[in-house]
Amino acid sequence: MTQCTKQYLLFQGLGNRQVVADFDGGTISSDAGALLLREIDMAHGLLDSFTECFTDMRDERYIEHSVRDLIAQRVFALCLGYEDLNDHETLRADPLLATVCGKTDPAGRDRKYARDQGCALAGKSTLNRLELQPRHLLDTDRYKKIVVNERKINEFFVDVFLRSFDTPPEEIILDLDATDDPLHGQQEGRFFHGYYDCYCYLPLYIFCGDHLLCAKLRKSNIDASAGSVEEVSRIVRQIRRRWPEVKIYLRADSGFCREELFAWCESHQVGYFIGMARNSRLLKRICRQQKQALALYEKSGRSARVFTDFSYRTNTSWSRNRRIVAKAEHLEKGENPRFVVYHDPWNRHAEPKEIYEEVYCARGDMENRIKEQQLDLFADRTSAGIMGANQLRLWFSSLAYVLMNELRNRALKNTEFEHATCETIRLKLLKIGALVRVSVRRVSISLSSAYPYQDIFRAVHRSIQQAFLY
Repeated sequence: MTQCTKQYLLFQGLGNRQVVADFDGGTISSDAGALLLREIDMAHGLLDSFTECFTDMRDERYIEHSVRDLIAQRVFALCLGYEDLNDHETLRADPLLATVCGKTDPAGRDRKYARDQGCALAGKSTLNRLELQPRHLLDTDRYKKIVVNERKINEFFVDVFLRSFDTPPEEIILDLDATDDPLHGQQEGRFFHGYYDCYCYLPLYIFCGDHLLCAKLRKSNIDASAGSVEEVSRIVRQIRRRWPEVKIYLRADSGFCREELFAWCESHQVGYFIGMARNSRLLKRICRQQKQALALYEKSGRSARVFTDFSYRTNTSWSRNRRIVAKAEHLEKGENPRFVVYHDPWNRHAEPKEIYEEVYCARGDMENRIKEQQLDLFADRTSAGIMGANQLRLWFSSLAYVLMNELRNRALKNTEFEHATCETIRLKLLKIGALVRVSVRRVSISLSSAYPYQDIFRAVHRSIQQAFLY
């Protein structure tokens, strides 16, 4: 019989060698490092706890993908860099992702319908129905039968933060910030924001260090501080139920310099460090210090700072006098004064320089955490037409951040990735090529022998295993 020669894909030669290729390598995944994320989740039960925030009203006879399966698929995919639901039309056939999501049939051989066999995971349509869940289940809803409990989700993020400490800390600082989420369609709740010069949402974030406590999607036709008292109130209440003696401070920029927030903190024994926009009265109060800073600059040729503090009250908006910490600074470009409203219920002595440089300026790290959310984990992928669906997408991104942060804090200590961003962790630790073989008794994953961080991967795996056993 005629012997057929296999047709390879031919590429430019390498010296005397031909370079040929073909799609015959077997079932290969590029995301083998996601196994570490599964171990982290199994050790701390993050997905199980998050799933408890949902009520599934579907008929069990027709369910192939549980709510936990759907959430796991969506969140792990975000961690791996797959931001769109469309990506899942191909990801649903990935046995490694199915293994990470906990599918007992990762090859999808036992799917009910022939068209789905070989695809263990859900497709984009099924995931879309999860995101388009109604706030309240109606009898007329045929497909949207999964309902989310917003209160439980809000409590979940704070509870994860509380469980991350073995012993209660003496004090904590809650960082508040608002940012823009640009919109390019006709999404519900879109408005034009003059400062950001675009149509956008204006989500509110609250962090404590690198722990995410709140991610609330809001319309942009509001003040930056709108709703902050309600969010801070519930978070402080939940924290104090677990840690009644902890000292709590708020830290935020001048967008949150509002009487309502100040008054709430003062009546609930919460301290604060909140920026304040300059005005003529404030500038007049530091005129002498600004001249001193100028003299120092002219003498040294380098930027100079002089700090002071004083009592201050606005003409109409404030109900009482408050302490202001001021920085009089002169740079090459000219004057650069800054002001911070400061309140400490425990009356500890602190110099103005310490308050500004060591406490208030540290809030800049929160912006790095928001960038991880927005850029690395796609929190700004709010393209659904319904605002409720976009809020759920923001929560999925937030859960992906929590999962990645748990990996960073729990398993990457004392490695070169202990301060790495989520994007770096994804590229260096999760994106590993591997051959996947599924048999009756085993899922065998052969990781690339050329992977350059094998020692770190083994150390991370060992660290998670020890924590899990503990």
